[in-house]
Amino acid sequence: MPDKRYRVGRLGQEIQKEVSDILLKRVRDPRVEGITITGVDVTGDLQQATIFYSILSDKASDASKAQTGLEKSSGLIRSELGSRLNIFKTPELIFEQDRSVAYGSRIDQLLNDLRKKE
Repeated sequence: MPDKRYRVGRLGQEIQKEVSDILLKRVRDPRVEGITITGVDVTGDLQQATIFYSILSDKASDASKAQTGLEKSSGLIRSELGSRLNIFKTPELIFEQDRSVAYGSRIDQLLNDLRKKE
């Protein structure tokens, strides 16, 4: 019998791939254009999937619009996932902005500023 952690990880990767494809090809909401899916955390019981995304804009209004667009599209995304994935029950989807990209950019900026001062 395969390890349960392997199954959860594999399902997370599959969800990431499929949600990226669904956003690109099926969702017509302009608020979700340019969103990149950066990762997926699936609970051990496979009931919930937290989908992390990043956007190119730093503006809070764009982040808010993207979050709203994803939440409005979640029903379509979940039903598409249900038909594409070979699983008993499609997990509940939660969208969360991935702050690590912005955090990394900020660190790069601070390091560059330090180098300029030297």
